[in-house]
Amino acid sequence: MSQILEKIDKTILKKLKITEEEYSKIVSLIGREPNLVELNMFSVMWSEHCCYKNSKALLREFPTKNKYVAVGPGENAGVIDIGDGLRIAFKIESHNRPTAVEPFQGATTGVGGILRDIFTMGARPIAVLDSIRFGDLSIPRSRFLFSGAVSGIAHYGNCTGVPNIGGESYFYPTYNENPLVNAMAIGIIETKEIVKSNASGIGNPVLYVGSKTGKDGLGGAAFASSGLTEKSHEDRPAVQVGDPFVGKILIEACLEAFKTGYVVAAQDMGAAGLTCSTSEMAAKGNIGVEIELTKVPTRTELTPIEYMLSESQERMLFVVEKGHEDKVNKVFEKWGLDSVKIGEITEGERVVVKHKGNVVVDLPAKSLTDDTPVYKRDKKEPAYIKENQKFDQSTIPDISEKEILPTLKELLASPNICSKKWVYSKYDHQVQTNTVIKPGYSAGLIRIRSEKTKTQKGLAVSCDGNSAYVYLDPYLGSKINVAEAARNVSCTGALPVAITDNLNFGNPEKPEIYWQMAESVKGIIEACLAFDTPVTGGNVSLYNESNGVDIWPTPVIGMVGYLENVEIAVNNYFKDAGDIIILLGEEKNEIGASEYLYLKTKKIQGQVPELNLNLEKIVQSSVRELIKNKLIKSANDCSMGGLLVTLSECAFEKDLGFKLTAKPTNRIDATYFGETQSRIIISTSKENLSKAEDYLKSQKCPYKIMGEVTGESVEILNQKIDVKELKDSWANAMSEAFN
Repeated sequence: MSQILEKIDKTILKKLKITEEEYSKIVSLIGREPNLVELNMFSVMWSEHCCYKNSKALLREFPTKNKYVAVGPGENAGVIDIGDGLRIAFKIESHNRPTAVEPFQGATTGVGGILRDIFTMGARPIAVLDSIRFGDLSIPRSRFLFSGAVSGIAHYGNCTGVPNIGGESYFYPTYNENPLVNAMAIGIIETKEIVKSNASGIGNPVLYVGSKTGKDGLGGAAFASSGLTEKSHEDRPAVQVGDPFVGKILIEACLEAFKTGYVVAAQDMGAAGLTCSTSEMAAKGNIGVEIELTKVPTRTELTPIEYMLSESQERMLFVVEKGHEDKVNKVFEKWGLDSVKIGEITEGERVVVKHKGNVVVDLPAKSLTDDTPVYKRDKKEPAYIKENQKFDQSTIPDISEKEILPTLKELLASPNICSKKWVYSKYDHQVQTNTVIKPGYSAGLIRIRSEKTKTQKGLAVSCDGNSAYVYLDPYLGSKINVAEAARNVSCTGALPVAITDNLNFGNPEKPEIYWQMAESVKGIIEACLAFDTPVTGGNVSLYNESNGVDIWPTPVIGMVGYLENVEIAVNNYFKDAGDIIILLGEEKNEIGASEYLYLKTKKIQGQVPELNLNLEKIVQSSVRELIKNKLIKSANDCSMGGLLVTLSECAFEKDLGFKLTAKPTNRIDATYFGETQSRIIISTSKENLSKAEDYLKSQKCPYKIMGEVTGESVEILNQKIDVKELKDSWANAMSEAFN
């Protein structure tokens, strides 16, 4: 062995973010002092980003199975089976810290990484979505981070030819220094068998395929597991550099190689690079692996530590059947990519790494992957929770009838509600020609086009995460996030079937943050059980803090829904003047936690809207059946901004107006701008109105006829405005922020 440490310097442990207790555990597991290469490997593999040591105890409680789930948590991506031999891989992941330091490359490689997770399963990527959070757009740095990240997301998705079909973007001061970039990808499996990462076959060769290894992304996993400070810009080398053109070639080469049937296992070299791919493949297969570093294709001279920690992009590790490696090599040669045997599968369960023939690493694989620390932290309810519960909405004066339209215009122009076309117009959402519902609507919808069978099946996908709700009430807010994601999918006509989640939180070592996490997970579990939408995988991003100040808790739910026939799907906008507008669900006297209240008081405060899961299920199943039976023309989730914002969104696409005939039964502001849950705005023709009502009554789904679609004006309580005036406020706000 080389580079043995005679005595561990505490400064080294601190730099590698390994505690003294964790170091003692390492020594106990391997039966000796680790050398520097091994210690660096433990640093990345025992980071929160790789081993979930602060969240694993909570995540174990998630429901993970239903009749659709084929592969649950533990693989590169979850997989659902939608029949006719069609299997769908999907997952969401974060790239928060890299984006804060280098927004373009941070976001670019976030998309690249999630695409690799998908095609590693043998799936062709067919769609991506993004859920992003940035700070106050009046601050130049926030605008710099935001525009750089959007450009990065567009760069990788557009260049690889994968459509972006939806997402969300929100702006609050809590994200000024610590933005969030969560990317979700979906793919259709093209291989006979799902490709997994558990290596097998003693003597089988280990192939390195893809791009060459460089010094970019060194220690990226450990970097992603620590907070931001004023010196974080010095960690720029930990940010990976992506090449989407190579990424596209790698997709094609890998899928072609998988179809040969000779690839036994595959793992992308994302977080922790060679360290993660070798140790995880060995541990999952209960076998050993031995590699020689000098055989790894490189862009520059590297030390053993740099070989093992580099997170250079567009790289994969394959285990192939012995004697057939040349056939796989020829595939990659055809595509102009490296494919090199760097080692083989061995007996035992150890990871052995050589450099110039000398052993520099000899570790039990599971010491890096399975025997990691698991922490159950102390929990403490934050003081602000009880303080917020004292909020009395009666202290906020209600608005007058004359204030309705000015308030609506102001809300429509607010960053969290205004049109996000400035963002998604930079994304190609029509490439592959399967996009049925594009960005800007309740959920994206994509047609499933398969080599195996002719089908009209589709997938509706939504990313949702109201962080203001979760901040004020982590349990209820997280439950609402799942319900809203399901509601958005249901508004297309699709049945919600499974989720992937990205849990973005602050420093879990603080009892208040761990309490937020535990409450949030509890809320997600309850909602997932109610909707029968298990968690198939996802990502946890902790230590999202800047100079010790934590972000709001931000769990993001990626919901996938299944639609048997995309031809029956509806979108969210009104189609014809004279159609009847109906509100499904109940009206309540709530303004707490709303964007309206935030706009009025400049504070996020108040009680989060109540959620009745039984009512939510009735409303969603009702809208799906109305769509299936072609009784309605549009459906739009009533959420942020409340009723009038939702109606305005329905009106803008075709510049149609609406006239409300229903009168408020609660406060005016609660009626029009409160964010009461379990509500959907639908429109139907006068001819189908009685049939729609009969069905709603049969299901005991509460509803109310609100008015009708009109020509070019909006009329509410005798207040009138041209719909184009409202649309201008909504459509131009984002671009004006950058002028």
